[in-house]
Amino acid sequence: MPTVAVREIMTTKVVTIRPDQSLAAAADVLADNGIGAAPVLDESGTVVGLLRNEDLLISEARLHLPTTIAILPGIEFTLPGEAKRYDAELKRAIASTVGGVMEREFPYISPDGSLEDLATLMHRRDVTHVTVLDDGAVVGIATRGDIVRHLAETT
Repeated sequence: MPTVAVREIMTTKVVTIRPDQSLAAAADVLADNGIGAAPVLDESGTVVGLLRNEDLLISEARLHLPTTIAILPGIEFTLPGEAKRYDAELKRAIASTVGGVMEREFPYISPDGSLEDLATLMHRRDVTHVTVLDDGAVVGIATRGDIVRHLAETT
């Protein structure tokens, strides 16, 4: 089978968001465009994150309180990993802008990457959207739906 490049299946009309946009405005952008994620660009056009619809849910979600163990009366111990997770979730839950909730370490791929590389990245990172970057600039976004559409058209 011939190798299929990401550029052949990616969406090239990319809707972007700014880190200073309110969460309500960002939710409107995602909903109005019928998309589940958008790259976040700073004022110079540099990609600084990826906002996914899941990131917007944190403000409405019930936070997982850290597990605390009572060792002796009056002496409690909070599991360190739990406290760190809670702090991160709390910061995201009270954020009012995209910059406060976006994924800063987002998955990306080159337009010359293969469909196999894309599918592997999505599977390993358990993500539905991957930003396509060429020399650091956003040139597309690839979704699981794009892969499924390609498979449906070619099989």
